[in-house]
Amino acid sequence: MTKRTKSILERLDERYTTEFRCSLNYTTPWELLAATMLSAQCTDERVNIVTKDLFVKYPDVSAVAHADVKEMEQDIRSIGFYHSKAKNLIETARRICVDFGGEVPSSLEELTSLPGVGRKTANVIRGNIFHEPSIVVDTHVKRISQRLGFTKETEPEKIEYDLMKVLPKDHWIVYNIQIITFGREICTARAPKCSECFLQDICKSKDKR
Repeated sequence: MTKRTKSILERLDERYTTEFRCSLNYTTPWELLAATMLSAQCTDERVNIVTKDLFVKYPDVSAVAHADVKEMEQDIRSIGFYHSKAKNLIETARRICVDFGGEVPSSLEELTSLPGVGRKTANVIRGNIFHEPSIVVDTHVKRISQRLGFTKETEPEKIEYDLMKVLPKDHWIVYNIQIITFGREICTARAPKCSECFLQDICKSKDKR
């Protein structure tokens, strides 16, 4: 790890702490998986509103596996792409019940074999539930990692591999949590607040203001 990378991580730690704080509400591994699947191209706040009632109506993975897809669509209608998400949610629940004994699997290969579960969602589960060092590349992590000079790649999986090379394992999970907050608070997509940024002096972005 370079001195510059160490300085960036120290400043992020000081500003946001190293506490694991998932912004999606859940009480079981299945609930986090379901919430993460629903969060694609949707705000966590909206997902939390929907899952508050959803997890009461469908209290476990078996209940979702036996759900009617049309009814599920109405239950999650306020979330984008609710047709495909309802279908994937039910099919994934069925697969978990049949192939994994009702338990959410832990390996990347098993998780990504489930309908609607990509590498990003799988890494959320691996990091938050199974505490396996993993890096989640969402829009904030992609944009800000490029701005900080950690990667020049544009594809999430390639960005993930670049970050695995430059970040120590003990920061793989927490980096995502910190960067999401940083991206919403300071380094926003449309108008980054460079004059207020605590990383301004070591940021490598060419369009710093």
